[in-house]
Amino acid sequence: MSRDHVQSAPSGSTEAAYLELLARDASAEAYEQPVLLARAEGGPAERIAALERAKLLALRVRSELEGRRRREAELSALFETAHDLAGLRDLDAVLQAIVQRARSLLGTDVAYLTLNDPARGDTYMRVTEGSVSARFQQLRLGMGEGLGGLVAQSTRPYVTDDYFKDARFQHTLTIDAGVRDEGLVAILGVPLMLGPHVIGVLFAADRRARVFEREQIALVGSFAALAAAAIDTANLLTETRAALAGLERANEIIRDRSAVIERASDVHDRLAELVLRGGGVHDVAAAVSEVLDGTVEFSEADAAPAEALEASRAEGHAVRHGNDWIAAVAAGGELLGALVLRGHPGLDPVDQRTLERAAMVTSLLLLARRSAAEAEQRVRGELLDDLLDARDRDPRLLRERAARLHADLDATHVVLAARLDGPAADAEEEAAARRRLWSAASHLAATRHGLAAARDGGTVLLLPLAARDTATDLARRAARQLGTAVHQPVTVGASAPVTDLATHPETVATAYAEGRRCLEALHLLGRAGDGAAAEDFGFLGLLLAGERDISGFVDRTIGPVVSYDERRGTELLRTLDAYFDCGMSPARTKDALHVHVNTVAQRLERVGRLLGGDWQTPARALEIQLALRLHRLAAPDRR
Repeated sequence: MSRDHVQSAPSGSTEAAYLELLARDASAEAYEQPVLLARAEGGPAERIAALERAKLLALRVRSELEGRRRREAELSALFETAHDLAGLRDLDAVLQAIVQRARSLLGTDVAYLTLNDPARGDTYMRVTEGSVSARFQQLRLGMGEGLGGLVAQSTRPYVTDDYFKDARFQHTLTIDAGVRDEGLVAILGVPLMLGPHVIGVLFAADRRARVFEREQIALVGSFAALAAAAIDTANLLTETRAALAGLERANEIIRDRSAVIERASDVHDRLAELVLRGGGVHDVAAAVSEVLDGTVEFSEADAAPAEALEASRAEGHAVRHGNDWIAAVAAGGELLGALVLRGHPGLDPVDQRTLERAAMVTSLLLLARRSAAEAEQRVRGELLDDLLDARDRDPRLLRERAARLHADLDATHVVLAARLDGPAADAEEEAAARRRLWSAASHLAATRHGLAAARDGGTVLLLPLAARDTATDLARRAARQLGTAVHQPVTVGASAPVTDLATHPETVATAYAEGRRCLEALHLLGRAGDGAAAEDFGFLGLLLAGERDISGFVDRTIGPVVSYDERRGTELLRTLDAYFDCGMSPARTKDALHVHVNTVAQRLERVGRLLGGDWQTPARALEIQLALRLHRLAAPDRR
C-alpha cells in the first residue's frame, strides 16, 4: 500500500487498511507498513496503538485463512485419493497418486512407500516420487532395519531431523548408502496398517534439516491409511480373480477333448495379444500360469537347471525335471533363459505345447526389447559422435534430436572420458569388458538425460550438471557407478562445464580432449578407478584445461589475499613477493621492504589466516609463487 493511500484513509477507519491487505492477500511484512507510516508521520499514540491492535488481529485472521486453505487442499487431496480408491483399477497408479500428493502437500523433496515381502522376508521400495538415485529406488531392506524397521516394530510414526545422527534405529551399510546417494537428511515414516499388522511404511523426506509438524504427521498418516486400504482392496480383487480362475479350472476338468483344443487356441490368441500390446516376459508367464493351472516363472539361463535346459534346447521341446517342466527360451543358438512350470509333474501334450509356444513368444519379446535398447543406445551414440565431430551444425536439428532422447543441449553439461582399469586375459575378454562399459555408460546417460558413445578404446559421456554439483563430483560419481556396474575399476576424467552446445557443438570436442588429459593425468598419478577434473590438479590443471583458466587458478590460490589488499589498501601481495624473493627469510624481507621485522611477521601471520596454515609447505608455496607471477603478468601496473 502506498504512503498516499494510507494517509488518505480517515482516522476513524483504522481497520480499513488491514481489511484491504486481507482482501488482496498481501504478504505478512506488508502489515507493518501502516504502523510504520503512522509513526513516521508523528501520529498520536492512540492511533498507533489502535493500528497495532488492528495489525495483530489482521495477522491472526490471515493465519486462520491460510490454515483453512491448507486444510481445504489437504481434504481435497484426501477426497481425490478416496475417489481413486473407490474406482480402483490400477493399484500402482493409486499408490503413485498417494505418494505424489503427500510430497506435494508437505512440500518435501522426496516421498516413497515401502512394502513388506513375506516370501523373501524383507522390505522393498514400491513407489518413489522425487527420487534421483537408482540405488535408492531399488533398495531392499531386511525386516527391522532402518527408520522403517523402527516404525514397523512400534506401529507408530517416527521422525528424524538428521538421519545419520539418529541412533534410535538400526543403521546398515546398504540403507545408509542408498540414503546418502539420495542426499536425504530429515525423514518422516508412518506405518501402513491392515488391522494389527504393519504391511509397509509411507515416508516423506527432505534433503535438508526440517521439523515436521503434528498436522503434517497426521496428514501423512491419513494417506498411509488410504494406501493400506488400496492394497487391501487390490488383494481382495486378486483373491476374487484367483477364486474365479479356480472355478473356471474346475469347469474345464469336465469338458471333453474339444474344449482342451479350444483352450489351446485361446492361449495362442492371448499370447498374440500380449505381443501386440507390448507385454513383457512376466506377462507371458502370468498368462500361461493361469491357463496351465500352475506357477510359471521366467528364469535366467544361469539360474535354471543346466542339464534340463540344454536338453530342452537340443530337443526343441519342454522337458520334465523332477516335479517341474523346463522350456528353453532360445534364439539363434543363444540361450536367453527358460520358462519353468513349478510342481506340475502331470502335463498332457496340449499343455506341453502351450508351454513351448509361450517360450517361443518369450524369446521374441526378449529379442525385441534388446533391439529397442540397442537402437536407443546407437541413437544416443550417433548424436554424441556428431557433436564430437561437429558434422551437423544446425542448432535446430541438434535440439530436436536431443529432445527425442529427453536431453537438453541448452543446459550446462560436463564431458566425461571413461576407461577401464584392470588386466584382461585376452583380446576377447577385453572386448567384452568394453561392451559392458559402453552398456553401463549408455544406461547411466539414459537415466541422467545425457548421451554416451564408445570412443578411443573407452567411453565418452555428455551429462547435465546439477545446480549444486561440480565437474569433480560428477566424475567421481560416474567412476563409482560405472565401476560397480562392470565389476572392475573405471577411471573418469572430466572437462570444465560447457554450455550452448547446440549453437557451438565444437566445444564438445574441446571438452572431450580436456577430459582425456585429466584421465591420463589420473593414470600417471596412480589414481586408477578415480574421477577428477582439471580443477583438482592445482597449477597442473592449467596444463590440462582446454582453455587456460589463469584467472581462475590465481583466484583459487591467492584470491583471498588479493581481495584483502583491495578492500583494506594493505600490501600483503608485495610482502609475499619480497618474502619469496628473499628465500623465505623474514629478516631479509624487512630490509627489502624497509619495514620493521615485526611488521613482516604480522603481515605473514595475516597471510596464513587468509590462505590456511599449510601455505608455506613446498607444494603450496610453489603454487602461490606461480600465482603471484601470473597475477603480476596479468596486471603489471599493480606491482
